[in-house]
Amino acid sequence: MHNMIMKKSTIIHYFLLGMALLAAPGVQAELPEYSLHYDPARNPFIDGRAAIKLAQQTNRNIMIEIGGDWCTWCHVLDRFMNSDPEIKDTLHDNFVVLKINVGDGNKNEDFMDSFPRVYAYPHIFFANKNGTTIHSQDTAEFFSEGKYSKPLFLDILHRWRPKEDNP
Repeated sequence: MHNMIMKKSTIIHYFLLGMALLAAPGVQAELPEYSLHYDPARNPFIDGRAAIKLAQQTNRNIMIEIGGDWCTWCHVLDRFMNSDPEIKDTLHDNFVVLKINVGDGNKNEDFMDSFPRVYAYPHIFFANKNGTTIHSQDTAEFFSEGKYSKPLFLDILHRWRPKEDNP
């Protein structure tokens, strides 16, 4: 009987600890599939609607990352954004990330026609929680001395994060 009470107590303890970690500032819940990687099989219109819904529910803006698995610099940018806890927390606390594949497998031309032309990859668009594009960002602008710059990237994230007075 004592062992059963201990097991239940341990399970409850781990459940509560897990819930506390998910609710803690700067700790992200599991990211949606469309935030994790470029996938030529994904429908950007369906993913975009899901990103807008999540952005509205969580009062975040949307960062649309255009690129593909074929793009070396897209992988460099992903490692940069995911390797630094401050960047990762700032990004995911303020934005829903939506990755859009543009490659030989699927250029997603219909989706991309609604954005200004992109000349190099990766490219980032920022949109408000309603899906309206508010900024087009060439990633070369936060590249300095042969690598992506943390201060420049954080400045961009702070500039395009949701504002308190935005509806």
